[in-house]
Amino acid sequence: MPVTSNVDDREQEDESADRPDSDALPINELFVSLQGEGKLAGVPSVFVRTSGCNLRCWFCDSYHTSWEPTHAWMSLDEILAEIESFDADHVVLTGGEPLIHDASSVLLRELADRGYHTTVETNGTLIPDAPVDLASISPKLESSTPTPERDPKGDGERAEHHEKRRIDLDALATLVDRYSFQLKFVVTGPDDMAEIDSLVADVRQAANTPVYDDDVLLMPEGQTREQLDGTRGVVADLALEHGYRYTPRIHVDLWNDAPEK
Repeated sequence: MPVTSNVDDREQEDESADRPDSDALPINELFVSLQGEGKLAGVPSVFVRTSGCNLRCWFCDSYHTSWEPTHAWMSLDEILAEIESFDADHVVLTGGEPLIHDASSVLLRELADRGYHTTVETNGTLIPDAPVDLASISPKLESSTPTPERDPKGDGERAEHHEKRRIDLDALATLVDRYSFQLKFVVTGPDDMAEIDSLVADVRQAANTPVYDDDVLLMPEGQTREQLDGTRGVVADLALEHGYRYTPRIHVDLWNDAPEK
């Protein structure tokens, strides 16, 4: 996998004609690799990548789960059996946006019962009804919104949809209060920093849990080594300047943009 699919966002996914009757998820990729980003960078992990997203970042590094989603339906039993076939104690549920699927919460509960450490990669607009060991929250900045010049589809139809949904402060505060977390920002350049500082301040105000500078991670935008060559130094300097944490993209450095890495 992946295989061709017509899954778009949640509204379409719920009515998908090929959806099984039982609990199942549209899986784009399921593989073992090293965690490439964040506080657990370098940890061997099983990645479960669902298809479908409620946002449309122009620079999405998993285009095949958002702009043109592809997947194969897998039952939860099949997913769990595949996970258990790998020698890894960490599972990363990612996408797309995995929390648009109700079955993701069921999967997370099953993984917790089996003793796995779970990370959920989420854009911070939805809240799981399940235990999560690390909520890896990546709020989408204004620079993520598609423009006529930066629109993979070239039709401009997703910009308004994305802009309206990309920040949900109540959801962000709930995630911070409920789970161990990291706030991970994709940074395209210095112009992003005022918005990041403002959003971090807003989350600190809205949440009951302290948000330390060490919880805020800056990650360079780039889907290939060549693209990262132009951004990693700039973002590292910004992390030093603002007192936040820098996170690499190990998987890109090691394997470029290869699938299932």
